[in-house]
Amino acid sequence: MSQRTIRSTLSLLLAISAALASASAIAQNKDQDGMTLEAGKKIFTRTAQPACTICHTFKHAGASGEIGPSLDELKPDAARVEKAVRNGIGQMPAFSNLSDADIRLVAKYVSSVAGQ
Repeated sequence: MSQRTIRSTLSLLLAISAALASASAIAQNKDQDGMTLEAGKKIFTRTAQPACTICHTFKHAGASGEIGPSLDELKPDAARVEKAVRNGIGQMPAFSNLSDADIRLVAKYVSSVAGQ
């Protein structure tokens, strides 16, 4: 086998290896996003006290509350959800029982699936 053939084969193998590593990283990120959304949903439906489902309508969480706005109609971004959860807004209290990580998770959850 010539040196040129060996180099071409090695280049091809390196390209295939890089493509497989990239595909693996993409799949891992999708899995992490799914876990993040599930964790956020759990906070929305159970961990927050009172549970967000009591006041908000939010189809993804199976919630049909009538006190707060419908999050499916509002479609808030993550920053808006974080601010409301941290500080309260209108009749909604601040959720001091949630950690910073919990607040970020619930904000990502709501902003990612609202309106779907």
